[in-house]
Amino acid sequence: MKSRQLLPALLLVILLVMPCIASAEQPPERIAEKMAIKLTRGVTNLVTSVAELPKQTVLTVREMGTPGYVVGPLKGIGMTLYRAFIGATETVFFLVPQPGYYDPMMEPVYVWQGWEPKYDSSATPAPAVEEKK
Repeated sequence: MKSRQLLPALLLVILLVMPCIASAEQPPERIAEKMAIKLTRGVTNLVTSVAELPKQTVLTVREMGTPGYVVGPLKGIGMTLYRAFIGATETVFFLVPQPGYYDPMMEPVYVWQGWEPKYDSSATPAPAVEEKK
């Protein structure tokens, strides 16, 4: 008999506790801030997308050498179009919490990021040479 009374009581407790757990979302101020960041990021990427042309040229020449003068501008044109498309998408859909939760749609987030030379992190460092005395 007690098990029949325990089940409805347990269900009632679960129903009363679930809204408290579900309401642990972010406050509206934080959501509005993330929307504003997404809008700003989209407009910035749309406006600065043309900087991908020299950026990709420099990075490709640094990586490939002389052939980079031909390949780099082609990569730059492609990245310019891609960054402009992503910027326009983030600008138009800044109210939508996608992808993730207002996360950036591409890496690096802005054109002025990612100018550092790429290093092979999988390569093991050379052993230290001990000096003879």
